[in-house]
Amino acid sequence: MRKFDYSFLQNGLLPANLVNLTANIASLKTMAGVRKAEHLKIFTELEAVAKVQSVKSSNAIEGIVTSDERIAAIVNQNSAPLNHSEAEIAGYRDALNEVHTNYSSMDFRQRDILHLHEVMLSIAGHEFGGRYKTDDNVIMEVDAAGNRQVRFRPASAAETPGCMEQLELAYLEARDHANISRLLLIPCVILDFLCIHPFRDGNGRMSRLLSLLLLYKNGYDVGRYVSFEEQINHYKAYYYDALLQSSAGWETNANSYFPFVENFLSMLYMCYKELDKRFAVVHGAKITKTARIEATVLNSLTPISKAEICKILPDVSPTTVEAVLGAMVKRGEIKRIGMSRSTRYCKA
Repeated sequence: MRKFDYSFLQNGLLPANLVNLTANIASLKTMAGVRKAEHLKIFTELEAVAKVQSVKSSNAIEGIVTSDERIAAIVNQNSAPLNHSEAEIAGYRDALNEVHTNYSSMDFRQRDILHLHEVMLSIAGHEFGGRYKTDDNVIMEVDAAGNRQVRFRPASAAETPGCMEQLELAYLEARDHANISRLLLIPCVILDFLCIHPFRDGNGRMSRLLSLLLLYKNGYDVGRYVSFEEQINHYKAYYYDALLQSSAGWETNANSYFPFVENFLSMLYMCYKELDKRFAVVHGAKITKTARIEATVLNSLTPISKAEICKILPDVSPTTVEAVLGAMVKRGEIKRIGMSRSTRYCKA
């Protein structure tokens, strides 16, 4: 069975880029904490936007989609799910709410992991929610010619309960080690969770919920205000490449965690940078409304809708937002993607 040992994180031989990333994240985290204490209303507004984006993006990564209007209605509990995909989306909403509300009393323990999985799949009616897989699974990929091949063989069903127990114990031991950075430890644990692939379905979504849980418990709560899942979805090619690199040799304890750790921390860093930009835009009361709308669009890491801009800038009317966007498109500063209600805007 796979051995879980995170002692390598304390040997002082970490790549310089990871050391720099953790230092930059720590600096942005401190600034965000000061701002939140002084401007709680702004952060509450940002949290409402991020929750919708998180539910949408984490499901979209797995090919579970519906319209933006339906996503918002489901997340805000203004409508019951109308089909199986929407039931899956509603389940992730409930599991995300569980993390947001109860993270302080939860941990990377099997009972909490199984409970989150059960919550996530309960609305869709899966009978295997909250239970480890009973059959072996493999991670497949399909090439351009349509040929399937096994990309990775996770832990077997028989090994899974033992692997999860060892993973839990290894995390708890490393977490309490004075010379191990928890920020570096978290992505290592998430990688191992993904390689065990303990569930019949929902492993990817669970990995993102557990990422938020561990980040929140260790004081990195930026995912509340800028969607961590959205960053992964936007750069998912890089995410899957890092996962592929770090899972190579996992079965024989010969893998390198560092590609996945770097990708994970890069996503977290971008969340903090985006939070910095969004706060500046929302808080910039002395800046003209036109300048704030322009900054919101130009600084967005992903295409953004008029509705999303209105949520980020609640004191600006939709009519003003629409007029500024139209002028920016006409000047060639941004481009319009999609039609009607699905319209998004991004840098030209």
